[in-house]
Amino acid sequence: MQIKGRVLVVAGSDSSGCTGIQADLKTILALGGYAMTAVTAVTARDTHGVVDIHPIPPAFVQRQMRLALQDIGADVIHLGMLHNADLINAISDVIEELAPDTPIVLDPVAVTKTGRSLLDKEGMRHLKIRLLPRTTIITPNLREGELLAGMDIHTDEERHHAAQMMLTLGARAVLLKGGHDDLDPVVDLLATDEGAVTQYAAPRIESRHMAGIGSTLSAGIACGLAQGLSLHKSVERARAYLQAAIKEAPGYGHGTGPINHGITVSTLPGF
Repeated sequence: MQIKGRVLVVAGSDSSGCTGIQADLKTILALGGYAMTAVTAVTARDTHGVVDIHPIPPAFVQRQMRLALQDIGADVIHLGMLHNADLINAISDVIEELAPDTPIVLDPVAVTKTGRSLLDKEGMRHLKIRLLPRTTIITPNLREGELLAGMDIHTDEERHHAAQMMLTLGARAVLLKGGHDDLDPVVDLLATDEGAVTQYAAPRIESRHMAGIGSTLSAGIACGLAQGLSLHKSVERARAYLQAAIKEAPGYGHGTGPINHGITVSTLPGF
């Protein structure tokens, strides 16, 4: 498989291999891209959830980013777990210095499925000030969308309003994911700063093996953009890959298990 598209992943490490940088690396490789990493935190976790978090010093995260950007370079920067203001400001400084025009895909990892907060209030404020105005697309789930938009999201009208609220923070596009509600089909809403709104619907897949679906989707979009695909084509391919990976989950773990990142793009219809 020919490798095309360089993605610098700045995110947390997941010892279970289900989510975070591990999921990002598997996704980008499966879709034919090349991934580099700058680890922001090391987590101790299993399929039941996060047990402990060890943050990496911001200066060391900067060093990882600088070496990747100055040597191999990046077509897209993918941002995941950013847990506080110091880290967000450190990352923003490097982007401004070395990659001011590089597209950014931001997966605002703020809350775990068990409700544990991964981003403090001051961090959220700096995320909005320093990173969102530079972001090509942000991919929040409903809980994260509520935090960013400052409102509850229950109805279809509230989804549209929340997406528009997030666009006012500076992101050029918002993909508000619908997987955390109980609706069938699952509907993801893509809104852009050009006024376009697209809804992507897919049948809900009933499975307890759903760990890392947010990381996987955003990394898939980042890979598509790095390979020169349009935003819509990147979203469509990433969603198709994710749905196939969920259906072929290996069944590992006693909690929320991993999906099958081994599904390759060649098996996806239309790609």
